[in-house]
Amino acid sequence: MNHMHDDSRIHFPDYIWPEGKRCAVTFSMDLDAESPYLWIHRGQQMRSLGEIEQRRYGPRQGVKRVVELLAEYGISGSFFVPGVVASTYPGLLPYLVENGHEIAYHGYYHERIDAIGPELARAYTEKVIEVFRQQTGQTGLGYRAPSWEMTIELLTLFKELGISYDSSLMGFDHPYDVNGLVEIPTQWMTDDALYFRYTNSARDKTHPANPVAVLESWIEEFEGARKYGGLCMLTIHDWISGRPQRLLMLEKFIRHIRQYNDVWIARADELARWHQASANHNRFTTAGQHIQTQFPFSEVNP
Repeated sequence: MNHMHDDSRIHFPDYIWPEGKRCAVTFSMDLDAESPYLWIHRGQQMRSLGEIEQRRYGPRQGVKRVVELLAEYGISGSFFVPGVVASTYPGLLPYLVENGHEIAYHGYYHERIDAIGPELARAYTEKVIEVFRQQTGQTGLGYRAPSWEMTIELLTLFKELGISYDSSLMGFDHPYDVNGLVEIPTQWMTDDALYFRYTNSARDKTHPANPVAVLESWIEEFEGARKYGGLCMLTIHDWISGRPQRLLMLEKFIRHIRQYNDVWIARADELARWHQASANHNRFTTAGQHIQTQFPFSEVNP
Protein backbone atom coordinates (compact mmCIF):
# COMPACT_ATOMS: atom_id res chain seq x y z
CA MET A 1 0.00 0.00 0.00
CA ASN A 2 1.49 3.35 -1.01
CA HIS A 3 1.76 6.09 1.61
CA MET A 4 1.45 9.10 -0.72
CA HIS A 5 1.57 12.68 0.48
CA ASP A 6 -1.53 13.52 -1.58
CA ASP A 7 -3.61 10.48 -0.56
CA SER A 8 -6.91 11.52 1.05
CA ARG A 9 -6.88 8.35 3.11
CA ILE A 10 -4.66 8.16 6.19
CA HIS A 11 -2.47 5.10 6.77
CA PHE A 12 -0.04 4.50 9.59
CA PRO A 13 1.89 1.33 8.71
CA ASP A 14 4.83 0.41 10.90
CA TYR A 15 8.30 0.22 9.44
CA ILE A 16 9.71 -3.32 9.39
CA TRP A 17 13.23 -3.67 10.77
CA PRO A 18 15.34 -6.86 10.69
CA GLU A 19 14.08 -9.60 12.98
CA GLY A 20 14.72 -8.82 16.63
CA LYS A 21 15.28 -5.09 16.03
CA ARG A 22 12.78 -2.37 16.84
CA CYS A 23 14.69 0.69 15.60
CA ALA A 24 17.95 1.75 13.97
CA VAL A 25 20.80 4.13 14.74
CA THR A 26 23.27 5.51 12.20
CA PHE A 27 26.48 7.29 13.13
CA SER A 28 27.21 9.69 10.30
CA MET A 29 29.76 12.42 9.79
CA ASP A 30 29.62 15.31 7.37
CA LEU A 31 33.35 15.65 6.82
CA ASP A 32 33.17 19.28 5.73
CA ALA A 33 36.57 20.57 6.87
CA GLU A 34 37.04 23.96 5.15
CA SER A 35 34.64 23.34 2.23
CA PRO A 36 31.72 25.54 3.46
CA TYR A 37 34.17 28.39 4.06
CA LEU A 38 35.48 28.04 0.51
CA TRP A 39 31.96 28.06 -0.92
CA ILE A 40 30.69 31.01 1.11
CA HIS A 41 33.74 33.13 0.29
CA ARG A 42 34.20 31.95 -3.31
CA GLY A 43 35.82 34.54 -5.54
CA GLN A 44 37.15 36.52 -2.59
CA GLN A 45 40.70 36.89 -1.30
CA MET A 46 40.51 36.05 2.39
CA ARG A 47 43.29 37.13 4.77
CA SER A 48 41.98 35.80 8.08
CA LEU A 49 43.21 32.40 9.27
CA GLY A 50 40.85 31.98 12.23
CA GLU A 51 37.96 29.96 10.81
CA ILE A 52 39.98 28.13 8.17
CA GLU A 53 42.41 26.81 10.80
CA GLN A 54 39.53 25.88 13.07
CA ARG A 55 37.99 23.82 10.29
CA ARG A 56 41.24 22.17 9.29
CA TYR A 57 41.42 20.70 12.78
CA GLY A 58 38.96 18.11 11.49
CA PRO A 59 41.14 16.38 8.87
CA ARG A 60 44.24 16.85 11.02
CA GLN A 61 42.92 15.36 14.27
CA GLY A 62 39.15 15.14 14.56
CA VAL A 63 38.53 12.43 11.98
CA LYS A 64 41.13 10.09 13.42
CA ARG A 65 39.78 10.48 16.94
CA VAL A 66 36.21 9.75 15.87
CA VAL A 67 37.31 6.72 13.84
CA GLU A 68 39.25 5.38 16.83
CA LEU A 69 36.25 5.88 19.13
CA LEU A 70 33.91 4.06 16.75
CA ALA A 71 36.43 1.23 16.42
CA GLU A 72 36.56 0.88 20.20
CA TYR A 73 32.84 0.07 20.17
CA GLY A 74 32.82 -1.92 16.92
CA ILE A 75 30.77 0.64 15.01
CA SER A 76 30.95 1.33 11.27
CA GLY A 77 29.86 4.83 10.33
CA SER A 78 28.81 6.73 7.21
CA PHE A 79 31.12 9.58 6.16
CA PHE A 80 29.76 12.14 3.69
CA VAL A 81 32.70 13.94 2.11
CA PRO A 82 32.75 16.94 -0.26
CA GLY A 83 34.87 16.41 -3.36
CA VAL A 84 37.17 19.35 -2.60
CA VAL A 85 37.94 17.87 0.83
CA ALA A 86 38.81 14.49 -0.69
CA SER A 87 41.02 16.25 -3.26
CA THR A 88 42.74 18.43 -0.64
CA TYR A 89 43.36 15.48 1.70
CA PRO A 90 43.81 12.51 -0.67
CA GLY A 91 44.48 10.08 2.17
CA LEU A 92 41.09 10.57 3.82
CA LEU A 93 38.83 8.39 1.66
CA PRO A 94 41.26 5.41 1.60
CA TYR A 95 41.71 5.75 5.37
CA LEU A 96 37.98 5.59 5.99
CA VAL A 97 37.50 2.63 3.66
CA GLU A 98 40.40 0.75 5.25
CA ASN A 99 38.74 1.20 8.65
CA GLY A 100 35.45 -0.31 7.48
CA HIS A 101 33.40 2.84 7.07
CA GLU A 102 31.04 3.92 4.32
CA ILE A 103 32.08 6.87 2.18
CA ALA A 104 29.45 8.90 0.34
CA TYR A 105 29.12 12.11 -1.66
CA HIS A 106 28.48 15.53 -0.08
CA GLY A 107 28.64 17.91 -3.01
CA TYR A 108 31.93 19.20 -4.33
CA TYR A 109 32.41 22.62 -2.72
CA HIS A 110 29.62 22.13 -0.17
CA GLU A 111 27.51 24.12 -2.61
CA ARG A 112 23.88 24.93 -1.81
CA ILE A 113 22.00 23.06 -4.51
CA ASP A 114 18.99 25.38 -4.34
CA ALA A 115 21.29 28.35 -5.03
CA ILE A 116 22.80 27.09 -8.31
CA GLY A 117 21.39 26.03 -11.66
CA PRO A 118 20.89 22.43 -12.88
CA GLU A 119 23.92 22.52 -15.22
CA LEU A 120 26.31 23.56 -12.46
CA ALA A 121 24.74 21.04 -10.07
CA ARG A 122 25.40 18.30 -12.63
CA ALA A 123 29.00 19.43 -13.13
CA TYR A 124 29.73 19.40 -9.38
CA THR A 125 28.03 16.04 -8.89
CA GLU A 126 29.92 14.42 -11.75
CA LYS A 127 33.16 15.90 -10.43
CA VAL A 128 32.78 14.48 -6.92
CA ILE A 129 31.83 11.07 -8.35
CA GLU A 130 35.04 11.07 -10.39
CA VAL A 131 37.21 12.02 -7.38
CA PHE A 132 35.80 9.11 -5.35
CA ARG A 133 36.29 6.73 -8.28
CA GLN A 134 39.90 7.77 -8.78
CA GLN A 135 40.82 7.54 -5.10
CA THR A 136 38.93 4.39 -4.08
CA GLY A 137 37.47 2.75 -7.18
CA GLN A 138 34.01 3.03 -5.64
CA THR A 139 31.03 4.31 -7.63
CA GLY A 140 27.26 4.40 -7.24
CA LEU A 141 27.49 5.66 -3.66
CA GLY A 142 25.00 7.59 -1.55
CA TYR A 143 24.64 11.35 -1.44
CA ARG A 144 23.91 13.93 1.24
CA ALA A 145 23.18 17.46 0.08
CA PRO A 146 25.15 20.29 1.69
CA SER A 147 22.94 22.09 4.22
CA TRP A 148 20.37 19.33 3.56
CA GLU A 149 18.83 21.32 0.70
CA MET A 150 17.47 19.28 -2.22
CA THR A 151 15.72 19.90 -5.54
CA ILE A 152 13.54 17.73 -7.73
CA GLU A 153 16.00 18.17 -10.60
CA LEU A 154 18.87 16.81 -8.51
CA LEU A 155 16.89 13.75 -7.42
CA THR A 156 16.26 13.02 -11.09
CA LEU A 157 19.96 13.47 -11.86
CA PHE A 158 20.87 11.03 -9.10
CA LYS A 159 18.94 8.23 -10.77
CA GLU A 160 20.62 9.01 -14.08
CA LEU A 161 24.10 8.95 -12.52
CA GLY A 162 23.49 5.75 -10.53
CA ILE A 163 23.60 7.28 -7.05
CA SER A 164 22.19 4.65 -4.73
CA TYR A 165 20.32 6.78 -2.18
CA ASP A 166 19.89 10.27 -0.80
CA SER A 167 20.18 11.34 2.85
CA SER A 168 19.03 14.95 2.96
CA LEU A 169 15.29 15.05 3.72
CA MET A 170 13.07 14.56 6.75
CA GLY A 171 9.67 13.39 5.47
CA PHE A 172 9.61 10.23 7.62
CA ASP A 173 11.66 9.08 10.61
CA HIS A 174 12.65 5.88 8.78
CA PRO A 175 13.78 5.12 5.21
CA TYR A 176 11.33 5.90 2.43
CA ASP A 177 11.18 6.59 -1.32
CA VAL A 178 11.17 9.99 -3.03
CA ASN A 179 10.59 10.02 -6.79
CA GLY A 180 11.83 6.44 -7.00
CA LEU A 181 15.02 7.08 -5.00
CA VAL A 182 15.64 5.66 -1.53
CA GLU A 183 15.75 8.38 1.11
CA ILE A 184 17.59 7.83 4.41
CA PRO A 185 16.20 10.70 6.49
CA THR A 186 18.16 13.13 8.60
CA GLN A 187 17.16 15.04 11.75
CA TRP A 188 18.15 18.50 12.99
CA MET A 189 17.82 17.53 16.66
CA THR A 190 20.76 15.14 16.41
CA ASP A 191 23.09 17.36 14.37
CA ASP A 192 26.03 18.64 16.41
CA ALA A 193 26.36 21.85 14.39
CA LEU A 194 23.00 23.02 15.73
CA TYR A 195 24.50 23.14 19.22
CA PHE A 196 28.25 23.55 18.88
CA ARG A 197 29.07 25.36 15.64
CA TYR A 198 30.94 28.53 16.58
CA THR A 199 33.47 30.46 14.49
CA ASN A 200 33.26 33.95 16.03
CA SER A 201 31.51 35.28 12.93
CA ALA A 202 28.34 37.25 12.29
CA ARG A 203 26.48 33.99 11.65
CA ASP A 204 26.96 32.85 15.24
CA LYS A 205 23.92 33.68 17.37
CA THR A 206 25.15 32.40 20.71
CA HIS A 207 27.96 30.48 22.39
CA PRO A 208 28.24 26.66 22.12
CA ALA A 209 25.67 24.72 24.12
CA ASN A 210 26.21 22.82 27.34
CA PRO A 211 27.18 19.26 26.29
CA VAL A 212 25.33 17.78 29.27
CA ALA A 213 22.06 19.24 28.01
CA VAL A 214 22.82 18.16 24.43
CA LEU A 215 23.56 14.61 25.53
CA GLU A 216 20.25 14.50 27.39
CA SER A 217 18.44 15.73 24.27
CA TRP A 218 20.14 13.15 22.05
CA ILE A 219 19.33 10.34 24.47
CA GLU A 220 15.67 11.41 24.52
CA GLU A 221 15.61 11.48 20.71
CA PHE A 222 17.08 7.99 20.61
CA GLU A 223 14.61 6.73 23.21
CA GLY A 224 11.78 8.19 21.13
CA ALA A 225 13.07 6.45 18.01
CA ARG A 226 13.25 3.18 19.91
CA LYS A 227 9.71 3.57 21.29
CA TYR A 228 8.14 4.43 17.93
CA GLY A 229 10.28 2.19 15.73
CA GLY A 230 12.16 4.88 13.84
CA LEU A 231 15.68 5.81 12.80
CA CYS A 232 17.96 7.88 15.00
CA MET A 233 20.36 9.53 12.55
CA LEU A 234 23.28 11.16 14.34
CA THR A 235 25.17 13.71 12.24
CA ILE A 236 28.46 15.05 13.53
CA HIS A 237 31.19 17.12 11.91
CA ASP A 238 34.92 16.48 11.89
CA TRP A 239 35.94 19.92 13.15
CA ILE A 240 33.18 20.09 15.78
CA SER A 241 32.78 16.67 17.41
CA GLY A 242 36.41 15.76 16.89
CA ARG A 243 37.19 17.98 19.88
CA PRO A 244 37.85 16.23 23.24
CA GLN A 245 34.73 17.49 25.03
CA ARG A 246 32.40 16.34 22.25
CA LEU A 247 34.20 13.00 21.95
CA LEU A 248 33.51 12.31 25.62
CA MET A 249 29.85 13.21 25.04
CA LEU A 250 29.68 10.97 21.98
CA GLU A 251 31.12 8.06 23.94
CA LYS A 252 28.46 8.46 26.64
CA PHE A 253 25.80 8.45 23.93
CA ILE A 254 27.23 5.25 22.44
CA ARG A 255 27.30 3.58 25.85
CA HIS A 256 23.65 4.41 26.42
CA ILE A 257 22.64 2.90 23.09
CA ARG A 258 24.75 -0.19 23.73
CA GLN A 259 22.50 -1.07 26.68
CA TYR A 260 19.92 -2.43 24.25
CA ASN A 261 20.20 -5.49 22.04
CA ASP A 262 17.12 -4.61 19.97
CA VAL A 263 18.78 -1.62 18.27
CA TRP A 264 20.25 -2.03 14.80
CA ILE A 265 23.39 0.11 14.47
CA ALA A 266 23.74 0.34 10.70
CA ARG A 267 25.45 2.43 8.05
CA ALA A 268 23.30 4.49 5.73
CA ASP A 269 24.08 2.24 2.76
CA GLU A 270 23.03 -0.81 4.79
CA LEU A 271 19.72 0.89 5.56
CA ALA A 272 19.22 1.67 1.87
CA ARG A 273 19.85 -1.94 0.85
CA TRP A 274 17.53 -3.21 3.57
CA HIS A 275 14.80 -0.84 2.49
CA GLN A 276 14.98 -1.89 -1.15
CA ALA A 277 15.08 -5.62 -0.42
CA SER A 278 12.44 -5.69 2.32
CA ALA A 279 8.66 -5.36 2.39
CA ASN A 280 9.14 -1.66 3.19
CA HIS A 281 9.96 -0.87 -0.44
CA ASN A 282 7.15 1.11 -2.09
CA ARG A 283 5.14 1.17 1.16
CA PHE A 284 6.36 4.65 2.11
CA THR A 285 6.57 6.79 -1.00
CA THR A 286 6.25 10.44 -1.85
CA ALA A 287 6.43 12.40 -5.07
CA GLY A 288 8.62 15.49 -4.93
CA GLN A 289 6.87 18.31 -6.73
CA HIS A 290 7.39 22.01 -7.30
CA ILE A 291 5.32 23.88 -4.75
CA GLN A 292 2.79 26.43 -5.99
CA THR A 293 2.63 29.33 -3.55
CA GLN A 294 0.26 31.63 -5.43
CA PHE A 295 -3.10 32.22 -3.82
CA PRO A 296 -6.18 31.27 -5.86
CA PHE A 297 -7.58 34.80 -5.55
CA SER A 298 -5.92 38.12 -6.12
CA GLU A 299 -5.22 40.07 -2.98
CA VAL A 300 -7.61 42.97 -2.59
CA ASN A 301 -7.01 45.86 -0.28
CA PRO A 302 -9.76 46.10 2.34
